[in-house]
Amino acid sequence: METVILAVVIAVVVLGALGGLIVGSRRRKPLPPPPPKAPDITAPPAEPHVGEEAETPRDEPRRTIEEVDLPGGPAVVVEEPPAVEAPEIEIEVPEPTAGRLVRLRARLSRSQNALGKGLLTLLSREHLDEDTWEEIEDTLLTADVGVQPTQELVERLRERVKVLGTRTPEELRGLLREELLNLVGTDLDRTVKTEPEDRKPGIVMIVGVNGTGKTTTTGKLARVLVADGRSVVLGAADTFRAAAADQLQTWGERVGAHTVRGPEAGDPASVAFDAVKEGKEMGVDVVLIDTAGRLHTKTGLMDELGKVKRVVEKHAPLDEVLLVLDATTGQNGLVQARVFAEVVDITGIVLTKLDGTAKGGIVVAVQRELGVPVKLVGLGEGADDLAPFEPEAFVDALIGD
Repeated sequence: METVILAVVIAVVVLGALGGLIVGSRRRKPLPPPPPKAPDITAPPAEPHVGEEAETPRDEPRRTIEEVDLPGGPAVVVEEPPAVEAPEIEIEVPEPTAGRLVRLRARLSRSQNALGKGLLTLLSREHLDEDTWEEIEDTLLTADVGVQPTQELVERLRERVKVLGTRTPEELRGLLREELLNLVGTDLDRTVKTEPEDRKPGIVMIVGVNGTGKTTTTGKLARVLVADGRSVVLGAADTFRAAAADQLQTWGERVGAHTVRGPEAGDPASVAFDAVKEGKEMGVDVVLIDTAGRLHTKTGLMDELGKVKRVVEKHAPLDEVLLVLDATTGQNGLVQARVFAEVVDITGIVLTKLDGTAKGGIVVAVQRELGVPVKLVGLGEGADDLAPFEPEAFVDALIGD
């Protein structure tokens, strides 16, 4: 009996222990799995080699490509491609100015129908009555000679024709040539002043309304001076017109002239001042200053032009102030001339577009209006079509051969 009880007790104890183990295992949380180990990377099998290459490789010093002797001639030297240089602007040699107006006579003579030939035809009539003399006056006025000069010329022609009596074509041509030369003026000093005696450089300011060819005339004048052996600096003081400075610089580069310019819409007087300063430092012969040329009827713009003149004269007095006029504008050009003359002291006139449709009488009218001579004339669009004004060549072109 005791044995049975002992066995039962042992069984109960064993069952209790087993139950505790099962409950404890359920209450425990499972542990996270251990991190995977890095796989062992084995080198790929070497490629099979034959002969000496089958031996175990040994560490040997390696040579650079320069140290390796190449078979069959000297080593190849790789050269760097040469730097590409910007193309240089070819410096042009301007046409000599001596006798240039004579060479351009054919262009100038295109305007003779309005004046020279018309007058010769009228004077060749057998009877010069009052109607004929009125036609002569109309011809002169139509050619923009002006009222006062026309009356003077007609009076002299009347007297001389009356004294002459017979009138052969040669006599009439000689008579008309003399009177037109007197009207144009042969005793005026038409030299462009660019060589002051006491200093360097000469200073020339170019003024005029936009559209007359002012900037182009400045560039062409630079060519005239270079052709005569002068060195030039250009001042692009027309800062209010788009591309005016670029245009002037292009003219300068063609003949090797330096151009001083400023920011667009900048102060024109400042540019003019710097141009004269650099011209003095460079020791050039002439400084040409292209000024703004907007509508001459605006007072503020004319004040700006006066300011440019005053600022430039802080360096030295101006040697020339050239007014550029379009010869085809006639009396409108005279209005412009009056206004500019009130602001700056005009010393000379440049007449542009004096070919084809131009009326030659404007030369007489503008000289009478301002009391200053025409010094240069533009006879076309070519680079060398600006010529010193020569009264004899001008009149000969008007009346023809």
